[in-house]
Amino acid sequence: MSAAGVKPAPTTKGVVPFLVIPKDGGAPYLAGSKCTKCGEVVVGTRDTCGKCGARKGVEHIKLANTGKLYNFTVVHRNFPGVPVPFISAIVDVDGGGTLKGNLLGVEPDPTKIKFDMPVNIVIKPVPQKDKEGNSYLSYFFEPRS
Repeated sequence: MSAAGVKPAPTTKGVVPFLVIPKDGGAPYLAGSKCTKCGEVVVGTRDTCGKCGARKGVEHIKLANTGKLYNFTVVHRNFPGVPVPFISAIVDVDGGGTLKGNLLGVEPDPTKIKFDMPVNIVIKPVPQKDKEGNSYLSYFFEPRS
C-alpha cells in the first residue's frame, strides 16, 4: 500500500529483471549488455564485462528475438499444478547471449526436437496473476519456419 493507504492498481510485470516493458507502450524486449572492448554479449544489464573485466564501454542493448536450440530436456515431473511434459530449453541468442526457457509448439518427444533448430523468442502473458492482481509477461521459444 502507498503512504496514503491506497492499494496500487494492478500492473503488468516481467517475470525476470531483463524482460523490459517500456513505459511508453512500446513492444516488450529482452535486455542485454555488450562490451565494446571484447564484444561479449550477455543477458541482463551489467556495468562490467565478465569476460575481459572492462569497467567502461559496456552498452545496454536489446537482445535479438531469434536464436538456435543449444540443448533441451523433456520434463516429466514438476511442481504440483504445472502441466507436464514440457520442454525446458537452452537457446543461443543470435548476436550473443544464452537463455533458458520453455520451447513451445513442438511435441515433447526427443526424436522430434533437433539441436541447432532455429527458434523465435516470443514474449507472452502467463495465465497466472499474483495475489495483488498483477499480470506477468514471460519469454518462450517457438520453432522458426
